[in-house]
Amino acid sequence: AMMLDMKRTFDEVVSEHSTPERAEAIFDNPFYQSLSSSFAGTQEYMAMEKLGQLVAAAEWDLIVVDTPPSRSALDFLDAPHRLGRFLDGKMIRLLTMPARAGGKAYLRVVTASVGVFAKVFTRVLGGDLIRDLSSFVAALESMFGGFRERAQHTYELLKSPGTAFVVVAAPEPDALREASYFVERLSAERMPLAGLVINRVHHTAASSGAPALSAARAEAAADLLATRPATEAGSLAEAALRVHVEIASAAEHDARMAKRFCAAHPEVAVVEVPALPVDVHDLDGLRTIGELLSKR
Repeated sequence: AMMLDMKRTFDEVVSEHSTPERAEAIFDNPFYQSLSSSFAGTQEYMAMEKLGQLVAAAEWDLIVVDTPPSRSALDFLDAPHRLGRFLDGKMIRLLTMPARAGGKAYLRVVTASVGVFAKVFTRVLGGDLIRDLSSFVAALESMFGGFRERAQHTYELLKSPGTAFVVVAAPEPDALREASYFVERLSAERMPLAGLVINRVHHTAASSGAPALSAARAEAAADLLATRPATEAGSLAEAALRVHVEIASAAEHDARMAKRFCAAHPEVAVVEVPALPVDVHDLDGLRTIGELLSKR
């Protein structure tokens, strides 16, 4: 297992696809130092780069990419398109214009080319930042085509028959709403969806096939016991019924959520993982979940 190191991956890409001299110039650039460690969107693109590297290495039979919640997963899928828009954008074209001189002279050339826009941009961000940015873009310009090509190649890999997306969501309205949106996006992009795993689902004997009290009937029985003279047996029975009300209510809620999703997406395979009494934080816990999934 590995966790993405965004800056290290970016450094590896620069080192692999540029000369040592150009790589050193890029690494020393203040804008690159910020971009490679903290800029929004860099993590998703570097995740795409790292996935491409792992696939190209051909050392593993199976690669599993675990993303944050589905909105972040969509950012991952959008990375190649956002990169293309960025590289085709007006600002990049502006900054890759041949400079006839550095410093203020360069800024005057840029200003003459784009007028008011460059004046405002320079005034807001400052001349030093513009110089750092333009130097960075100039050093990286020869790599732009490779960035775009690799991102697009990995994006196409995600659409190939050898890839399968598994959406995981808790049985809650917001989580399943995001899962539904992600499923629809995968369908629109023609990406292979293996199915939905509904995690931490509460079950009762009734939802497992054997008869059991509903939450409403259990609550009514507990309320009835509460009106009778107190006895040890009656108090224990009432307490047990109250516990059952909580469990049955959660199970009924989860079943409604799953049924609603299945009705909206009948073509999607759905499997449930029951809520476990302890948190899963080790290999034994993962093995338990694997066994539960394999039985369904």
